[in-house]
Amino acid sequence: MAADLETLFTLHRAWREAVPYENLDIQLGRPISLDPDALFDKLVRRRRGGYCYEQNAGLAMLLRLAGFQVTMVEAGVMRAARGEAMWGNHNALLVDLDGRRWLADAGIGDGFVEPLLLHEGPQTQGNLTYRLERLDPDTWRFHHYPSGTITSYDFRLQPRGIADFAARSRELSTSAESTYVTTLMAARPTAGHTLVLLSRTLRQLGADGRTSRAIGDADEFARTLSTQFLVPLDDLGQSGVARLWEKTGTQDDLWRARVSDTT
Repeated sequence: MAADLETLFTLHRAWREAVPYENLDIQLGRPISLDPDALFDKLVRRRRGGYCYEQNAGLAMLLRLAGFQVTMVEAGVMRAARGEAMWGNHNALLVDLDGRRWLADAGIGDGFVEPLLLHEGPQTQGNLTYRLERLDPDTWRFHHYPSGTITSYDFRLQPRGIADFAARSRELSTSAESTYVTTLMAARPTAGHTLVLLSRTLRQLGADGRTSRAIGDADEFARTLSTQFLVPLDDLGQSGVARLWEKTGTQDDLWRARVSDTT
């Protein structure tokens, strides 16, 4: 397999479609490890997913193994609205190829499916349009499509390692005030839309807006995790799935308040 543009797009799309964005271990109180061996075990051997730090560390490993030059960078989701404290709450990847640089990112649940060329202006994938804006020589802003789960995130060009995000990952995966702790999340792109599970609400997001419906019972919840988000239920365990269903019963009001505050 050649480390060319076609391969980059194929691997990025395949990762986004096959590796679900999810925070189920955080919901179950299981520690999040950013150690490469632990990530390989979780994402590859056990066929699980993860949240942004896990997703982009795993994607970086895959792209590097395929021969790509990959730089991990620091990002800040919602920095435009909430300020400098947002730096480090996200990471992203830059891929240098044939004299051009591409933004790769598997860590936004309803994010772009194929890499974006690092240049200012709109870029369309399917029926969704994203936009990149250069804020200064070393800082860029990614603008999501209008009905996306976030409005934007900023990222810096300076190289970072996954270990640089360990402290922030511990904070976001354990703090009682963290969205990842208060709200079950899963997301996966499919057929021109992205399916997003927030607690017991299943949403479909796309250029034509959002639709949502409630998950009716524990059996439907388990089927949704397995079939729609490709989560192997045996890795969670029967008691784990039951615990997740129980926890989500009190979460809907929390995520609705957070969503209305960020979109």
